[in-house]
Amino acid sequence: MGFETCGPNEVMVVSGCCHSKSVFIPGGRVFVWPIIQKLQRLTLNTMTLVVESPNVYTQLGVAVSVTGIAQVKIQGSSMDMLESACELFLGKSEGEIRSVAQETLEGHQRAIMGNMTVEEIYKDRKKFSKAVFEVASSDLVNMGICVVSYTLKDIRDDEGYLAALGMKRTAEVKRDARCGEAEAQRDAGIKEALAEEKKQAARYANDIEISKAQRDFELKKAAYDMEVQTKKAQSNLAYELQAAKTKQKIKEEQMQIKVVERSQQIQLQEQEITRRERELEAQVRKPAEAEKFRMEKIAEANRNRTVLEAEAEAEAIQLKGDAEAFAIEAKAKAEAEKMAKKADAWKDYQDSAMIDMILETLPKVRKLMPGMITRNLL
Repeated sequence: MGFETCGPNEVMVVSGCCHSKSVFIPGGRVFVWPIIQKLQRLTLNTMTLVVESPNVYTQLGVAVSVTGIAQVKIQGSSMDMLESACELFLGKSEGEIRSVAQETLEGHQRAIMGNMTVEEIYKDRKKFSKAVFEVASSDLVNMGICVVSYTLKDIRDDEGYLAALGMKRTAEVKRDARCGEAEAQRDAGIKEALAEEKKQAARYANDIEISKAQRDFELKKAAYDMEVQTKKAQSNLAYELQAAKTKQKIKEEQMQIKVVERSQQIQLQEQEITRRERELEAQVRKPAEAEKFRMEKIAEANRNRTVLEAEAEAEAIQLKGDAEAFAIEAKAKAEAEKMAKKADAWKDYQDSAMIDMILETLPKVRKLMPGMITRNLL
């Protein structure tokens, strides 16, 4: 044969020469001598068993049928259990092992059903499953079989006992449900009313707090606004006062400028008047006086000349008679008076010329004065 191997889900059993007792190799390899040694295999796979127990009378004589599901396997980790399993099942097929385990489980399942009432099995399936598991495990362990798990899958009967039990329970449940619903509605109504009352109270309290907060906010806002308006008014007044002061200062400076300008204009006007007077005196008065003096001198000279001539002629023609002399003297006097009047005329012409020049200058000065006065007033 040579080397033989197996997986973790089976065990090899070697017996024969060189071994005082069988050797178990669960998952591994081993050398087997041909003819003198023998190799056998035993499965370690988990087997699922459907355990049926039809029409079993329970503790109170009510027949029910129960279906359980169990998972079993040969325990390969314990050598004692493995030896027991090999003694019982080595050389048998998996089906035969399943049959032995299933028959054992069914017997224990029936026994547990006979010791419990239908209500206990129906209402407390966990207790039933635990009882079957414990009893079957203690029995199957001696065969090297381990019960991995057991679960009660179904319970039924042919007489309608479970249905009636369910109807009763359903009626009780419905009754309790109706009572519970009524109580719940009552409690809900009470709680709803209380909740509504608390809600309204909370709303009123919240509204009051909101109103208080709003009032505090309005008061603080009014105080802040008043303070801001006061500061703003003070700032505006200070600005206006400063602006007024600045404007007043500007006006004062402008007035000083206007006073200076007016003074300068007055000085200019005075200078202009002085210049005009000087010009008038230079152009009219002085020439008139000079002309008057000249004419007076000329008239005096002419008079003297005429008088001298008349005296000369009078002396020359004294003989011609007093009449002619008187005529000549009268003529000389007339000439002298004429020259005097001419001199007076020149004097009057000087004064008239002066007045005429002043009259010509006054309109020009009058035109200039309103503009100067307006500028000075501004």
